[in-house]
Amino acid sequence: MKPVFRYALREELPWIVEVYNSIVAGRMVTADTDPVTVESRIPWFDAHNQKHPLWMVEVDGEPVGWVSLQKFYGRPAYDITAEISIYLHESCRGRGLGMPVLQHAIALSAELGIENLLGFVFAHNIPSMKLFERAGFEHWANMPGIALLDGEYRSLIILGKKINSIL
Repeated sequence: MKPVFRYALREELPWIVEVYNSIVAGRMVTADTDPVTVESRIPWFDAHNQKHPLWMVEVDGEPVGWVSLQKFYGRPAYDITAEISIYLHESCRGRGLGMPVLQHAIALSAELGIENLLGFVFAHNIPSMKLFERAGFEHWANMPGIALLDGEYRSLIILGKKINSIL
C-alpha cells in the first residue's frame, strides 16, 4: 500500500471528524472523552496552512486517513517545530500503513522547513509508541499522570525527531 497525500478540503471535514471520533472511546489516542462535532473542528481545520497542512491520505484513490501538522506552542520562535498527528480509518489500522504514512509525512515536513517533529503519545498506547520509535523518534519528555481518563491517570510521552537541522 503506497499512500498518496493531498491537502484536505473543507467538505471532507465530516469524514475527518468521523475517523477521529472512532478512536475517542478507546482511550488510547486522544484526551477527548466525548466525540467532537464538525462545527467544533472548523477553527482547527482553518488553522492549517501551507507550512502546517492537513493532508488526506489515500490508497488506490480512496481515503484511508489523515495527517496533521500543527504549530507547536503558538509563538514565532517555535515555527521550526510541528506536532504531527496521524489518524487512520479503523478498517486500515494494524495493516502496516502507519510506517509509510509517517515516513512520507517526515519527508514532506523536511520540504516545508520543519526542523523538529513532535508526537504526543499516551504511554499506554504501545502500538503508536513503537511506530514512532521505529521511525527514529526519541523520548524527549515524559509527563507522568497528566491525564485522567475514566478514573485512571495516564502519562503522556513527547517523542521528537530532528528533521532539518544542522545540530
